[in-house]
Amino acid sequence: MGSSEKTEAVDRASLVDEVADTEFIQALGFRVRESRARRGMSRKALAMNSDVSERYLAQVESGETNPSIIVLRHVAHALGISLIELLEPQHSSPEYRLIFHFLEQLPPAKLEEALLRLMRDFGKEDAARRKRVALVGLRGAGKSTLGRVLAKELSTPFVELNSAIEAEAGMSLNEVFQLYGQPGYRRLERRCLEKFITQNESAVITVGGGIVSETETFNLLLMNCFTVWVKATPEEHMARVVAQGDFRPMEGNAEAMEDMRRILVAREPLYSKADFTLDTTGQKPEECLKQLRQVVRN
Repeated sequence: MGSSEKTEAVDRASLVDEVADTEFIQALGFRVRESRARRGMSRKALAMNSDVSERYLAQVESGETNPSIIVLRHVAHALGISLIELLEPQHSSPEYRLIFHFLEQLPPAKLEEALLRLMRDFGKEDAARRKRVALVGLRGAGKSTLGRVLAKELSTPFVELNSAIEAEAGMSLNEVFQLYGQPGYRRLERRCLEKFITQNESAVITVGGGIVSETETFNLLLMNCFTVWVKATPEEHMARVVAQGDFRPMEGNAEAMEDMRRILVAREPLYSKADFTLDTTGQKPEECLKQLRQVVRN
């Protein structure tokens, strides 16, 4: 390509950019004018509330000037809308504004719950998510027993996340904690969960009870797996762990039961985010499996 041809190409590209910029500024002015009209607000009132001159607002609305982001921020605030509603036309529909206004009123905890429900019910990956079953809860709830049998019935792989972490690290969990501490363990947990989701379209997985305390990791689990909280009373949790020959919870801790109660109370709002709660208290494994099988297949 010769120098003259290159110059012409650059000129055409510049012209296209200028046209696009002009169209954007004109559309921006239209959205300001439309938002003001929708609220029955005069230009003078908007000028007073936004601390922007009426003359300058007229230029903005007619698309004759390119307002600064600060000016737009003041205008959006005076109109009672978000800045992004002015900048992005797809966000100016009545439906979007209603949803946005509703979400704005929610406290952080409810906002997170709303997000999870939207992603579960309307997300494109919901069908895929339901093919992965994740069992969460404290030790002794029966996750491994139920998970292993369920995976066999569904003819899908069974994965214990803690075992996957040990395989990834090449050492036991105790050694992971000793060498890398809690932060190192959590990083491995997140990495192994991501790998599990990527490699398994359908499977049953059991995860450690503390995963709920890591917001990003737990949300990753909730959004990619059909999650079941396997629940039991503190007494049953402790009795089952001891029955398995693990006396560590009782060693050097006379208040072990009280500690477990406090943990369950603190984590209950988090565990409750699961799709289904399976209470195994006082139930035989066969009864629990029947409930689990039914909810998963439905």
